[in-house]
Amino acid sequence: MHDDIVIIVPFQQKISLHLSLFSRGSQKKSVLSRNKYKVACAVESEEEEQSPGVLFPWRLIGLGHRVKRAWVIPPVNTPENAKQIPKRLVQIKSDTLKPGEVIYRIKGPGVDEDPKGFFSIEEKTGWVILTNVLDREKQSKFKIKAFALDLSGKTLEDPTELEIVVVDQNDNRPVFTESEFIGNILEHSEPGTFVMNVTATDADDIETDNALLRYSIHSTESIPPFRNNKTMFGIDGETGVISSLDVGLDREDVEGFNLTIQVADMEGNGLSSFSTALIYITDINDNAPNFTLDVFYMSVPENKAPVDIGRITVTDEDEPMTDNWWAKFTITIGNEEGNFVITTDTLTNEGIVTVLKPLDYEAKPAYKLIVKVENTSPLSALAPKGPQSSATVIISVLNHNEAPVFRTNPLTLAIPEGTQAGTVLFRNIAFDPDRQALRYALKSDPDGWLTLNSETGEISAKKDIGKGSPFLINDVYAAVLTVSELGHDSTTATATVEITVLEVNDFPPELFPLTGSMCHDPKKGPGLVLTAVDRDHPPHSAPFEFVLDPNYPEQSQNWTINPINGTHAILGLLSPVDEGIYIISVSVEDSGEPTKSSIQEVNVTVCHCNGAGSCQPIAAAIFQVGAGLSLEALLIILGSIVLLLLFLLLMTTVSHCRHVPVKQGLLGISDDDIRDNILNYDEQGGGEEDEDGYNIDQLRNPNDVIPSPIATMPRMKQPLRKDAPYNYPSPSYPRKAPNDPTDIEHFINDALDAADNDPNVPPYDTALIYDYEGDGSMAGSLSSIATGSSDGDHDYDYLNDWGPRFKKLADLYDSHGH
Repeated sequence: MHDDIVIIVPFQQKISLHLSLFSRGSQKKSVLSRNKYKVACAVESEEEEQSPGVLFPWRLIGLGHRVKRAWVIPPVNTPENAKQIPKRLVQIKSDTLKPGEVIYRIKGPGVDEDPKGFFSIEEKTGWVILTNVLDREKQSKFKIKAFALDLSGKTLEDPTELEIVVVDQNDNRPVFTESEFIGNILEHSEPGTFVMNVTATDADDIETDNALLRYSIHSTESIPPFRNNKTMFGIDGETGVISSLDVGLDREDVEGFNLTIQVADMEGNGLSSFSTALIYITDINDNAPNFTLDVFYMSVPENKAPVDIGRITVTDEDEPMTDNWWAKFTITIGNEEGNFVITTDTLTNEGIVTVLKPLDYEAKPAYKLIVKVENTSPLSALAPKGPQSSATVIISVLNHNEAPVFRTNPLTLAIPEGTQAGTVLFRNIAFDPDRQALRYALKSDPDGWLTLNSETGEISAKKDIGKGSPFLINDVYAAVLTVSELGHDSTTATATVEITVLEVNDFPPELFPLTGSMCHDPKKGPGLVLTAVDRDHPPHSAPFEFVLDPNYPEQSQNWTINPINGTHAILGLLSPVDEGIYIISVSVEDSGEPTKSSIQEVNVTVCHCNGAGSCQPIAAAIFQVGAGLSLEALLIILGSIVLLLLFLLLMTTVSHCRHVPVKQGLLGISDDDIRDNILNYDEQGGGEEDEDGYNIDQLRNPNDVIPSPIATMPRMKQPLRKDAPYNYPSPSYPRKAPNDPTDIEHFINDALDAADNDPNVPPYDTALIYDYEGDGSMAGSLSSIATGSSDGDHDYDYLNDWGPRFKKLADLYDSHGH
């Protein structure tokens, strides 16, 4: 039944198809029945058809009328590369009309769609014509549509698809995927070891023998040529896998093989192509390195290191520049002190012998080393068995005269300031490698601090060490010394001495300021800010610790000290106190090791403050708060002020009335009344009673002392000199001026010398230092005692009646006040 044709038709349609094939034969008929309809498929004999390839898609059986129906045509095969062009492929006929009344048309790929120009149809006969050469590798099949029309152009039947299949021919050679295949195999590999896989492609139909490929090895050649003529490799014809076939792959014998490989289609009988497969033998460490000599001789100058002194050589047959070839040297005997090391030159594979430490000819003139060698990578199990190669290295030490050597350079030492003269600073500072006697010398000692023993090199302090030297740079004193050998061929070495002078905590901190003022109400003012000055340097100075003197615990009832930072603190009140002058004892301590502290008295004036926290004069304060005082209290205050003024007037009158005879001498003063007047500038208020120097006569006569209410107030402490012990008896001053005016210079110099050595007063040529007086005064200004009006409203003529002492003041107000 191979000549039967299966026709697929739409459901409930009846179609008759009469097909005449190229092969000639007897007529065969088969009748198919479906849903009471019959479709006849027949193969006509040669007598029935006029030409081959005739299709009768419309022939109805058993019905007396016609209906429009679709037709399905089996695929039509035609070979590629056909030479007879044009060529009839198949004829389509319709039995709906008489011949000559039907027009046939086709459309689709190969006709009016890309690729165009391959097919056409004879419109009267229905023959489909091949008009161009087909190439299956470009287009393997075409699907076109066929139409049957009457002469008016009306469609007689539904269009049907005509599939034209291009039959493949073996017109393409197989091609290798690479022009050269490269593979590797370890030397001494076993037979059957995989090497590589070669591949090829064929553009022909893979479903046919045209693309059925087979691989083979065409020829084999060793690298270098003619080293190995055995067949060492084979290839799987179907897969292209190349494997080893024999033993004896030795990289030291051959580097590799060059195979010429072939591929052919048609199961190896068709078209073929060639390529190359390079197989390289990969080295393994199957050869141990060996020394070229049994003994190597070298020499090195003494005390010269690090230095390369020679090379030892080895041979290795493995591949150069690999871990199988690079040598690794080990000193097994003779290097117990670590004086030597052997490294590998990676270019030459030689061992470089290096001296790491200076060698002493006098201690040891020669060394004998036993050296072994191995590769960087472990030796393969396939390598020949044998002992590890070893060699002997003899190293001679060359003697020469060496310079003395300082044990350290520079010689450094840290000593505290105040180190006394005679203290030994350095010992055993140098040695001579040749064990010769040495001589030491100081080359530079800018401030003369050091004493050097020329034979032993011992260095001592020549004087007390202090920080006052101008040659101290960053607290380091530098000197230079030399040491040389005794003899004709002597050598010299030089070293620097660096002495660091360490700071010592030898000064306590000093409180500042020692006077100040604050509001009597702690809520109105910040208090008194205290700081300290320390002549020491860090770390023996700040931060400071400020505390109230623990010897006066009663101070802590009303007073307190709160730190601000490491250098400042605030002295303040815990609760309001009465206005007046208070002496507060404060202790300040530094951060040195050990710590030093000092206790000093601070004269604090506690005053009445306004709302802004500033001190006010007494009179202003009184008037400001007068509205809150009773009349009796105000009268008492005013009476006290008047009484105070009367006391002052009485004192002035007594002083004016007292007559003191004055004798004029060489200096314009009495010979019997030459004396020093020490002024206490710290005293505030009190008028002339505070000038102790001017009241010496009154102090000598207690009956002349006039008590004053202000004198009963707490007194400030007299500042003391810091450059001399205090409370010592004052030296005797020159009491008489010389009669000869030429001796006046000696007289003045004696007086100045006596004053400079007086520990209880500042020297005459010293600037007077005035203490901080605070922000205000309780007494206020003189004008506050009277009224708040301007000076021009007052008459000061009464000052002329107060005596000679007020004459200057009367003149000032007489000239400027009016």
